[in-house]
Amino acid sequence: MKTGIAGSIVAMVTPMEADGSIDLPSFDRLLEWHIESGTHAVVIAGTTGESATLSHDEHCGLVAHAVRRVAGRIPLIAGTGSNNTREALHLTDSARKHGADAALLVTPYYNKPSQQGLYQHYKTIAEEVDLPQILYNVPGRTACDLQLETVLRLAELDNIVAIKDATGDVERGRELVERCAVAGMAVYSGEDGATFRLMQTGARGAISVTANVAPRKMAEMCALALAGEFDRAAAINDELAALHNDLFVQGNPVPVKWALQRMSMIKPDIRLPLVQLDSSFHDRVEAAMAYAGIRPGPARGAEKKLYV
Repeated sequence: MKTGIAGSIVAMVTPMEADGSIDLPSFDRLLEWHIESGTHAVVIAGTTGESATLSHDEHCGLVAHAVRRVAGRIPLIAGTGSNNTREALHLTDSARKHGADAALLVTPYYNKPSQQGLYQHYKTIAEEVDLPQILYNVPGRTACDLQLETVLRLAELDNIVAIKDATGDVERGRELVERCAVAGMAVYSGEDGATFRLMQTGARGAISVTANVAPRKMAEMCALALAGEFDRAAAINDELAALHNDLFVQGNPVPVKWALQRMSMIKPDIRLPLVQLDSSFHDRVEAAMAYAGIRPGPARGAEKKLYV
């Protein structure tokens, strides 16, 4: 494989203050918690990190801050995608300069490019920025679908090393895993509910929302699956199944930020046009947390003991 990054890769939230500013102390606590809990890598400023509402300065500054804080203890992947190729180039090059280990680039949203347009977009960034790059296909959000043949063309480029598949189509994912393996390209699940089944076919892990609230269990499940211990991995995955589903009862990251607030890990704030989780979903998300063994509401400072 072109990359050694594997396992539970958390798509980390960006904690915020009531005035919309980034809450760096809570961000740092989350990073430390993930490292202590065995999370294998972290994505900063991805979709779950509210990248769509971060300014360029905030985006680049948050990646730089995270690189300093993590200090090489686990791989750090920067979300650097955009529907503007020049902007994606800028963000990817900034991530390289600040020391990120890789970049995650979502397909250009809204523009609806052709497959040739997608190829040229990714090829341009790969050729201009010397940093390992992960493709990210999530047609449900972008109205743009990166087809397998385009992925395989891009796999010929040395620094395109992996793809995050968030189509939710497990059968399609199986073919993607098989074909990408021949090209030496890793596949990560971008749908928590599909992760276990994709890892059974050879996917190298997950870029996970669930890992935000259950980092140790996601890390254990992925490590067991990578080792081929699928029965043990399945037992853990069963405990997380309700979270995989119910952390998406409203648009990501609304439910996961609410869950982290219930765990006293972050403040509840989120940027418009997103708003806090509708009260009609509170009991459902809390029940999913309880099923996974997550208890709400400790005082700050107790997180390390409780949420493992």
